Amino acid sequence: MLLASIYPMPSLQNPTRQRLIHTALELFASQGVTTTTTKQIAEAAGVNEVTLFRHFGSKHGLLLAVIEEAAVFTQLGQTLVQQANQTGNIYQALKDYATACLHALDRVPEVVRSVVGEAGQFPAENRAALGRGFTQANHYVAEYFQTVIDRGQLHSYLTAEKLASLLNGMLLGYAVIEFTSEFHELWQDREDFLENLVTLFLHGAVSPTSLLPPLTTPAIQKATNLTPAVEKVADLSTDLVHKILRQTKNLGLQDYALTYVLFGAGLSATEMTRLERSHYFHDAHQQYLQITGDRERQVPINQWILGKRYGSYLRNPLTQWLKSRKDNQTALFLNSQGQPLSEPELRQQWQLWTEGLLTPEGRSPAIEQAQQTWCVEMVMRGMSLEDLSILTGWDQASLQPFANRAREKAALEAALRLDQKGG
Repeated sequence: MLLASIYPMPSLQNPTRQRLIHTALELFASQGVTTTTTKQIAEAAGVNEVTLFRHFGSKHGLLLAVIEEAAVFTQLGQTLVQQANQTGNIYQALKDYATACLHALDRVPEVVRSVVGEAGQFPAENRAALGRGFTQANHYVAEYFQTVIDRGQLHSYLTAEKLASLLNGMLLGYAVIEFTSEFHELWQDREDFLENLVTLFLHGAVSPTSLLPPLTTPAIQKATNLTPAVEKVADLSTDLVHKILRQTKNLGLQDYALTYVLFGAGLSATEMTRLERSHYFHDAHQQYLQITGDRERQVPINQWILGKRYGSYLRNPLTQWLKSRKDNQTALFLNSQGQPLSEPELRQQWQLWTEGLLTPEGRSPAIEQAQQTWCVEMVMRGMSLEDLSILTGWDQASLQPFANRAREKAALEAALRLDQKGG
């Protein structure tokens, strides 16, 4: 493989020096630093060993040049900063960056193994160069985080530099584990790791709203085999929900259908994007969805959402959307290119639907709050936690906060009714 094409280096005035660095990188990548000899590098580069020593002094001097001039992570960091000006979707930007980092490390597995196992043998200047490389890469990632924080897209519990350090540390840790042992059972595959990494990162260290409870996303539930550990339920007000539904009705049939299902069936963003046309069943007396994945179950779609009826079983926002379809796609919801809607795209749509709307706490509504709102509404309308557990796939203990929140709302409504009766 030609690593020079993977890691473009700065133009060097001395072509012999450049050729030696390119050759060393290729050999270090294929067989490790310790195993590679200066004689092998010189022969592969078409020069004598004396020439190598004249330029770099030693193999570690050559390694120092490779570290400083290959600058792979710096380039990846610069790419992430550019993405900050091209997309408002931090989930996708972070996943793309993490994927690119691991893809780059895939090209140099022996270098990773050598750095892990042999760094203690490197001269201090080499270790210092590694440190400078990591620090510079971290700076660019931190710059990206600071950009989205300043735009108000994130509520951060840590500084931008600390956020970047955590992300890069986790990526490097993954590479070390993957390249040194294939016998672990820490994750199913790379996609599983990346999905959980970005989800945990966005819902642990940062989030679009500080109201999101910990461990509420499907990716984290899947990774930890936990049901949502909701400490504080953040359901949306009746007025706000109906405003969101009104806004989406004006945006188009699919937007209206999406919000109708979100608030009418209590699904997560991940479950929404997995829906197929064949998963929807309805007749004059009922309508429900077949949910696939880790928690297979059937879930009804309510006609009534927080006191207002949105159509009938035969004619409602979802049936109207499906009736308008002229495509052959099996997915229930599509993006602007007519392909199955992805979770990041759904989250972008949510931001559009809720633009200009704020919760009583002064924050933008989060898509996870639709599911919480549905759970509270079901309890308020008399559903037992046992039945709600069947519909959600969560254990009853994890649903207790929703019961507590329903009692709070019931008590408030009771107090208001008493006040309306007068003295």
